[in-house]
Amino acid sequence: MKINGPFLFILATLLIDAIGIGIVFPIMPDLMERVGAHSTAEGALLGGILLSAYAAAMFLFGPIIGSLSDAYGRRPVLIAALLTLTLDYVIMAMAETYWLLLVGRVIAGMAGATYITATAYIADIAKPEERGASFGMIGAAFGIGFVLGPALGGLASSIHITAPFWIAAALSGLNVALGIFVLPESLKPENRRPFGKRDINPFGTIKRAFLIPGLAIPLICIFVFEFANMVYPTLWAFWGREVFGWDAFTIGLTLSAYGILIAVVQAGVLPQMTRHFGDFKTLVIAIIAAVIGMIGFGLTGAVWAVIVFLPFAAFSDMAPPLMTAFAANCAKDDQQGLVQGVIASLTSISAVAAPLLLTGVFERFVNTDGIYLPGAPFLLTAVLVVVIVPLILRLGKHRPL
Repeated sequence: MKINGPFLFILATLLIDAIGIGIVFPIMPDLMERVGAHSTAEGALLGGILLSAYAAAMFLFGPIIGSLSDAYGRRPVLIAALLTLTLDYVIMAMAETYWLLLVGRVIAGMAGATYITATAYIADIAKPEERGASFGMIGAAFGIGFVLGPALGGLASSIHITAPFWIAAALSGLNVALGIFVLPESLKPENRRPFGKRDINPFGTIKRAFLIPGLAIPLICIFVFEFANMVYPTLWAFWGREVFGWDAFTIGLTLSAYGILIAVVQAGVLPQMTRHFGDFKTLVIAIIAAVIGMIGFGLTGAVWAVIVFLPFAAFSDMAPPLMTAFAANCAKDDQQGLVQGVIASLTSISAVAAPLLLTGVFERFVNTDGIYLPGAPFLLTAVLVVVIVPLILRLGKHRPL
């Protein structure tokens, strides 16, 4: 698709959002120690609760935000979300107790419209056949953000443990100011739909989305895959510290390497692969890469193996934008916000459950007198991805237009 000013702003918004997320990952073990964790395993559990709280709030408010953008336009909802995220980073920077951190994460989840509305904005301005590659560009923006974010987080933490949050707040605030002046509205008045009481019920909204012809299979695939893929943000820092003894800087460095690979795959490899092989075959390749990567990390105890399997993890990140493209192409213009909100809600449900389950598995196989296997959560998620393979194959019969 044509790369214009609004598209670039959306990518910049998601880039800054990813920086804000990634900037925290390297300091999570130290941050949890600061608010009371007494071990790596306990810190992982506390960190998992934070992720789950964020996801629970996004689940409850995601469909509402998506439907509001269908009714009132993408621009005002996106600006409001960015303002709320700026406030959240300030709260996180000032928090000295675990409970205040938890409040901050809930507020951030309520403002989860950044990604929801941005993807709906892209769906508005992209042609159906361009959406897979366009959503891939979103993945590339996140990838670059994960290059810069962990690196900034690791470096800034040497100044103070809260410095990364202040940096994220400043970046988000600057983006709000820029968006007010340069972002046009993408949703035409004739393509809007009224916001009603039924849009407030997230379960009802999800049910309505599942009734849209052809949408159920991609939504199920997105839910399960995102559940499995949560193993990386949930456990990478704790797994790296447990298995290799990594400090915050090293964790940030490995996450930055991962981000570079994601950016290369999403911006460079994905468009070429979809052009030559189509969305479905590219999705199958991504699923195979996901299984290989997760099994590799689950069994490895050597740094060289991390280098080998990181590219597989990066290739697996082609799956979400491709699944999102399948879902978007099943919906009408006035349903894109609803669909993206439901996708965000399903992702949030997975993000509520996955950290609790995966950190529990991690603790079980770390603090044990039995089998010591820190990579057990990765092996579990590999099994989950294999389970949805039959549904992935069915997507091949309902290819995007």
